[in-house]
Amino acid sequence: MDLEDVRSLKEGDLESREENVNLLLQRAEHDDASAIATLRTVVRDYRDFHRSIYCRALNRIEVFGDSDLEEPLLAALADTRYNCQAWAATGCTVLGIRAAVPALLDLVDHSQWIVRERAIVGLGVLGDETVVGVLAPLLHDPTDWVRHRAADALATIGGDEALAALWAEFTHRRYERIGYIASALAQFAPGVIPRLIDAATSTDADQRYWAATALGSTGDERAVPTLTRLAAEDQGTTVFDGWVSVSAKKGLRTLRRIRAAVAARGEPTGQTPPRTSR
Repeated sequence: MDLEDVRSLKEGDLESREENVNLLLQRAEHDDASAIATLRTVVRDYRDFHRSIYCRALNRIEVFGDSDLEEPLLAALADTRYNCQAWAATGCTVLGIRAAVPALLDLVDHSQWIVRERAIVGLGVLGDETVVGVLAPLLHDPTDWVRHRAADALATIGGDEALAALWAEFTHRRYERIGYIASALAQFAPGVIPRLIDAATSTDADQRYWAATALGSTGDERAVPTLTRLAAEDQGTTVFDGWVSVSAKKGLRTLRRIRAAVAARGEPTGQTPPRTSR
């Protein structure tokens, strides 16, 4: 660690210090050991640095962080006075610090939106089925982005309980536009595909619309006959004036893009590979 680098983050006007941390991050991207050591010092001794310096460093923690930073990150995550909990949550998430889960659970209802958002995202990455009971009620939250982040987190966690929560919201919609639920359900392929195909025969046009969206996002060939039928025959409209046939056509295009991307990577282009749950 270069003491001059550390001093450059503590002394002088804030604008200059912010520029210095940006330069250190650029050096860290190129494996500069001195820059990496200095940035780790910012995390370890965070109270010695301006919040702006800490936040800028934490935004790029992937270029310098390691497991040795677990203790100071957990300390910052609980430090309401320093008030950088959102960035500490990001650091814990990026570095895979599962010990942060209890603290993240406490932050789900935080008054600051950014803390709340990063706590939900972190729980999706670091949590397991034991946190589903906290995330599932967020699918009913009046704030749109909260519902989106909760659905993404549940899909990332996986498992029967997460699927049940998402499927309940798919079936008993509280909100008109649930593309985020459809996208989340698609991540449970291949197991969820028969349920989505069945939902595509529902008497509820909205359910058929979102089933088509989800089926397209699975990238699974088994969805093609259903999507083709809906695109050609289904003239149903949703409560927000969306056409089931249009959703099915979009779903087919999405499915084809996914299959093309898979083929380009040299992977088998058959059915969706089985999902592994944590």
